[in-house]
Amino acid sequence: MTSPAGAESGLVVVDKPAGLTSHDVVARVRRLAGTRKVGHAGTLDPMATGVLVLGVNRATRLLGHLMLTEKAYDATIRLGVATTTDDAEGEVTSTADAQDLTTDEVHRALAGFVGEIEQVPTAVSAIKVDGKRAYQRVRDGEQVALAARPVTVHELDPGPVRPAGDPAGRTVDVDVTVRCSSGTYIRAIARDLGAALGVGGHLVALRRSAVGPYDLGVARTLEELSAGFTMLPIARAARLGFPGLDLSETQAADVRYGRKLELDLAATTAVFAPDGEFLALYEATDAPGLARPLAVFTG
Repeated sequence: MTSPAGAESGLVVVDKPAGLTSHDVVARVRRLAGTRKVGHAGTLDPMATGVLVLGVNRATRLLGHLMLTEKAYDATIRLGVATTTDDAEGEVTSTADAQDLTTDEVHRALAGFVGEIEQVPTAVSAIKVDGKRAYQRVRDGEQVALAARPVTVHELDPGPVRPAGDPAGRTVDVDVTVRCSSGTYIRAIARDLGAALGVGGHLVALRRSAVGPYDLGVARTLEELSAGFTMLPIARAARLGFPGLDLSETQAADVRYGRKLELDLAATTAVFAPDGEFLALYEATDAPGLARPLAVFTG
């Protein structure tokens, strides 16, 4: 990572703390970066912690093209209590005695959530219903019924079931590590697991460990950023997020004019000048061996 100066562009991968909204983090980074041109790729609930990818200056345009389709989480699900929000911030809607659930029972039920599944998003999601966010409709007292959507849970690795520590001893917790497609709601997995077991369930902890190629290894806390603001330069971010191709001087000149290139590309590709400058994203055309600019980042 390198320190920004003036109009430098790049990604800031933040290890978001609990209690802040994604917008709160954007506001903090705007002040630290000295620019209002800051955006984020994918929100995190206030309760959640972990990886939040932000773009600064020109890199805000890169966010919309990044293949951030796979995400990873560490979560704790509490069984025996259901809530209005499917997490610990909601009001309790039902309780049941879950203390006799075994690890094998819970693991068998969780196996049903692996693969390509149909998932009903949580009612307090940011999905728009007739132009209005679902969570806002819930806050306004409306009943929200969202349609199931296809999502993919690539891996779901559960730990042992353990007592949750409540005074009555009726609830149990299970930790899970999840690798899934974008759009998957871990809260919905907690809710549906509780329903499948007949005891209700909700999420009590959620930490996002990776978004696409950006993980906690490159993330910085807000305290670290306040002590010395750094960001992932746009060229490195592009090399991490896309296949990369180094061009000749002639090809680089064509890119600066937005011209097509004689390239055979299998996927959206980041192209670079001979000196390493990130120039653009290119994609294949219908004509074999010809590529066109998807987004140019020079000038």
